[in-house]
Amino acid sequence: MIITDITHIEEQLRMTPDLRKAIDFLRRTGLPGLADGRTEIDGDRVFALVQRYLTGSDEPLNFEHHRKYIDIQVIVSGVEMIGWTDAEHMEVTKPYDEARDACFGRVPDGAWTPLRLEAGQLAVFWPSDAHAPKQCTDAPSPVMKIVMKVAV
Repeated sequence: MIITDITHIEEQLRMTPDLRKAIDFLRRTGLPGLADGRTEIDGDRVFALVQRYLTGSDEPLNFEHHRKYIDIQVIVSGVEMIGWTDAEHMEVTKPYDEARDACFGRVPDGAWTPLRLEAGQLAVFWPSDAHAPKQCTDAPSPVMKIVMKVAV
């Protein structure tokens, strides 16, 4: 897992051709004007999922991890907390679904790390990273986020 500002990502991540496509997409202007949903970049190798929502939940944190894709989660506007832990620490509640490339589960309190991200910051989650997005920090916040999906 990597947490950084978009301006420093190249110092911390070895750029493969697919990661380069994802980062180049994130550096373009006009991101706030993108419509919610999937934006094609390179077929199923690299694509963006644009999301807008209000953070916060009364539900327990719902962790997820993926096998086929690296997630690069970028906050375009707002503030979000994402829970993180090693996927091995996650108790599976919904087995891996290949069509969704996701496995869901719970992690005991105190066994995960909170990550606070604000506009211009990103987190890179590898298949070994379980993460619980869409959590609020101090109070619910409207967020625009782009989740870059990069095939491993």
